[in-house]
Amino acid sequence: MDRYPPIAEHGLVGDLQTAALVSSQGVVDWFSAPRFDSPSIFAALLDHDKGGYFRISPDTGHESRKQLYYPDTAVLVTRFMSPDGVGEVLDCMDPAGSETVTDRHTLLRAIRSVRGTVRFTMECRPRFDYGRATHDLDLTPDGVVFRAPEITAHLQATFPVERDTNDAVGTVTLHQGETAVVLLTVCSPVGPPPPPVTTAEAEERLWGIVDHWQRWTRGSRYRGRWPDMVNRSAITLKLLTYAPTGAPIAAATMGLPEQVGGERNWDYRYTWIRDGSLSIRALLDLGFTEEATAFTHWIRNRLMTEREQGSKEALKIMYRVDGEPILTEEILEHFEGYRGSYPVRVGNAAADQLQLDIYGEALYGLSEGRTVAMQADYRGWRALADALDWLADSWDRPDEGIWETRGGRKDFTYSRVMCWAAFDRGLRMATQFSRPADTERWTKARDTILEQVMSRGWSETDKAFVQHYGADAVLDASLLLMPRVGFVAPRDPTWLSTLDAMDRTLVSDSLVYRYDPAASPDGLRGSEGTFSLCTFLYVDALARSGRLRQARYTFEKMQTYANHVGLFAEEVGPSGEQLGNFPQAFTHLSLITAATTLDEALDSMTG
Repeated sequence: MDRYPPIAEHGLVGDLQTAALVSSQGVVDWFSAPRFDSPSIFAALLDHDKGGYFRISPDTGHESRKQLYYPDTAVLVTRFMSPDGVGEVLDCMDPAGSETVTDRHTLLRAIRSVRGTVRFTMECRPRFDYGRATHDLDLTPDGVVFRAPEITAHLQATFPVERDTNDAVGTVTLHQGETAVVLLTVCSPVGPPPPPVTTAEAEERLWGIVDHWQRWTRGSRYRGRWPDMVNRSAITLKLLTYAPTGAPIAAATMGLPEQVGGERNWDYRYTWIRDGSLSIRALLDLGFTEEATAFTHWIRNRLMTEREQGSKEALKIMYRVDGEPILTEEILEHFEGYRGSYPVRVGNAAADQLQLDIYGEALYGLSEGRTVAMQADYRGWRALADALDWLADSWDRPDEGIWETRGGRKDFTYSRVMCWAAFDRGLRMATQFSRPADTERWTKARDTILEQVMSRGWSETDKAFVQHYGADAVLDASLLLMPRVGFVAPRDPTWLSTLDAMDRTLVSDSLVYRYDPAASPDGLRGSEGTFSLCTFLYVDALARSGRLRQARYTFEKMQTYANHVGLFAEEVGPSGEQLGNFPQAFTHLSLITAATTLDEALDSMTG
């Protein structure tokens, strides 16, 4: 196995409470349990020697490989092809019953020969708590038990397994049509062991998982031009959602670099108010009302909790999936990082930042799902109104901004735009639902923000809206959301000239950078690739502005940068490689919104 396969050489499987990455070599090199944000069990992607991995693959070294998803599911197929035979490993986790919190999670790995004879080797080498915890191994008649201080893992296989120090290894030779199965079940140290399993029982479970995902995918009402990409993005968003609370995480991983060898390595296994709120519109566009409703309730609960606790701010920018706001950041000094990308951080210090734009995204999400918002009770509305009252006193402050820069607070234009959106949507909802509100105060704040942005966020020199006040020649791709939230009309001359300026400075062969760190220092060393989210925001803005040929070209070209199973990381590097945490929910939700906007625009043109 490669020490560090490309980030893009992975597929994602999960059960809506946790998830694992499986490389195209059949290696599980990232898995944390029992939750997305729990300590890792396998983390070879961050340190090959100390992180731990779970490999099942032929041992000839001469086979070619192909990885794909079983159609319209989250069941991952890794195929190995050689002159002697063709073998497959099918990886999946069962999402049934995921709405109930549990510490028991099972990774099912079915191994089969579809042609000829294939000999597979299995290595299960867990390293608990990010490789910091030791474990014991017991061989029992029912399998292997790995015992760590805080968690236990049970390995069951339908072929012989033996000890290799404190790890487990085994081999199995399969002839055409034969199947073997390996299950890894993690649970609390006091939890009962899983019952014995036969190959037939495991295969029945696997096909039940296939049926579950295909039924869910059929619920999509998308009928546009790019069903495969949109459906894959919808499944990915679902996989990255913690079902017990409805909270989506930003990405399945931590510590993967925005620049290989650099220090921009963050933990994204948490729920950002911004990302989740923007996903509401994407989910509603596809007809997934249940998922959108769950997250609106989650936001309501955060607003109410912060209000009841008398918090300094009405909302934090991010939370754990259970709503806990403490995300203390630490460095795993014993991990070398992906291809030497050090430091590896767990937790996220950005949780303590002031990012005023989140109120705009939250209110935008709630107002977009108006029928969903109607379900909010009076206490929920009161918490929302109090948040806007707080924002009326707080919006005119420098903050760290959407990109969580660590170079000091500034008067970011995007933050002001989204504060405008918060008041605008709050006023609409107060009127539509006849709720009590200080509408005079909110109206004054909304109008003052608009006047301020038009005078201080606009550069007459550049004929463009700029990243922050007083920043001529510094553009920011977050402003691509301005027409979507209605701050400017999509064909307003000021907006069209801003698009032109972005074309000149932030766009490289249709791919879009967030901003230029050289022109606007962000407190970090190194550079980064183009930001995939921003490229899809660019498509959305182009389509709204009537530049349909350019929008479609950009959208379809961006699809060529997806990995082999249709997944996107945060960024695209200078050689077309995927960089950053993987897969990124923000990218996939923006793909959905770009596709629906572009479809609508193209339909209106041809209709």
